[in-house]
Amino acid sequence: MTAYDPNNIFAKILRGELPSYKVYEDDKAFAFLDIMPRAPGHTLVLPKAPARNILDVPTGDLAHVATIAQKVAKAQMNVFGADGVTVQQFNESAGGQVVFHLHVHVIPRKSGVAMKPPASEKEKPDVLAEHAKKLAAALS
Repeated sequence: MTAYDPNNIFAKILRGELPSYKVYEDDKAFAFLDIMPRAPGHTLVLPKAPARNILDVPTGDLAHVATIAQKVAKAQMNVFGADGVTVQQFNESAGGQVVFHLHVHVIPRKSGVAMKPPASEKEKPDVLAEHAKKLAAALS
């Protein structure tokens, strides 16, 4: 397995070198909106500690990310009037991973509405800002 790259885009977001639409942060995890959401409210949950993926993350950090993903999912159900939630996590290129910092996709879903294809359409900044504000308020 390839080593963790501290210059991946999520590491840069965690260090504040790149902007994000933050919805949650604590000492071990960070959650922000995907700028190319597959559905409104699509959120990424990451450990703050460097971890390439599920294959090298310490179990305590993985458990905390799962706890925060559940918290985000519950908030999304209310904020976005979701009927369900899709949770996805990919590992290594063969497993579909594109950014090599462990992250969990938490995507609110409505019955009968298909998700957009991955990385297909960048959402407008004002829409992302409004979604982040509402979700962050529900998570505080």
